[in-house]
Amino acid sequence: MASGWRNGWDPLAAIAAAIALIMIGVYIGVIRQQGSQVVAWFVAGMAAAALLSIYGAVRAAPWRGLALAASGLLMAALGFLGILSIGFPILCAGVLALVAAALSAGNGRRSTLARE
Repeated sequence: MASGWRNGWDPLAAIAAAIALIMIGVYIGVIRQQGSQVVAWFVAGMAAAALLSIYGAVRAAPWRGLALAASGLLMAALGFLGILSIGFPILCAGVLALVAAALSAGNGRRSTLARE
């Protein structure tokens, strides 16, 4: 019996999206606790990366690999920028998204070969 999760969703991409969403909340909480202003471009970048990872979590999505690669690179860049505070989990999420992108590229090649 095949699992619907295994066939329909990519757990690495889903975990990367979940970490990105959680870290948006953590970032906003930390900044508000400090009495500072939230940086809109950082939140927008994290939200975009989370949405790209959510899209990439669907194995049937046509541009899945590209979305995951873009999400991974964006999270890696944002994680690097915030490495002294909240960046490490974001950097890890970026790595997960990049691994998911690499695995999706390998799976796409295998399914193309199987059709021939």
